Amino acid sequence: MTANTRLKVGIALAVGGNVLFFTSAWIAWMPWSAGTKALLWGVLFFAPEAGTLLGAAIMGKENYERFKNAVSRCLGRIKPAGGIGVWRHRIGLVMFLIPLIPAYIQAYQPSWLPDSSAWRWIVKIIADVIFIASLFVLGGDFWDKLHALFVREARAIFPKRSADETASGEQDPQGPHA
Repeated sequence: MTANTRLKVGIALAVGGNVLFFTSAWIAWMPWSAGTKALLWGVLFFAPEAGTLLGAAIMGKENYERFKNAVSRCLGRIKPAGGIGVWRHRIGLVMFLIPLIPAYIQAYQPSWLPDSSAWRWIVKIIADVIFIASLFVLGGDFWDKLHALFVREARAIFPKRSADETASGEQDPQGPHA
C-alpha cells in the first residue's frame, strides 16, 4: 500500500469513527430489543477512540506528521494578529468577561433565566459566541498568554514603566525596589 493510500485510509477511519458516534440517536428509533440497542451503543461509545487509534496506526508516523503539519498550516492562517491597540485590548477583555454575567445570574438568581425559558438558551449561545469572538479580538499575543497558563515553567514579565508615567503619580507595578 502506498503512503498516499495509507494516509487516505487513516483519515477515513479517524473521521469515520468520530462521525459514527453520532449515529447513536438513530439507534434509539430502531425497533430493536433493548439488549441490541445497548450493545450497539456500547460499541459506538468507543468508536471515536478506536477509529482514531486505528487510523493513526494505518497512516504511520510519516503520514501522521504530514497530516499534522497540513492541519497546523491551515489553523495557523486563522491565528489573529500579534500586537493590538489599547482600545481593542479593552474591548476584547470586556467581551472575554461578559459571558460570566449569565453564569452568575443562573447560579444566584435562577428565577431570572428559568430552565423552561427559551431565553436561557438564547443567552447561553450569545455568551458563547461573544466569548469565542473575544479570543480573536484580543489577538495572537493573548493566545500566547493563555497558552502560558498551561505551561508550568512560564513566568510573567511585566513591561517597565517610562519616566513620564511614573512622574504623573502612577504606581510602578514592579514595586518601590525595582
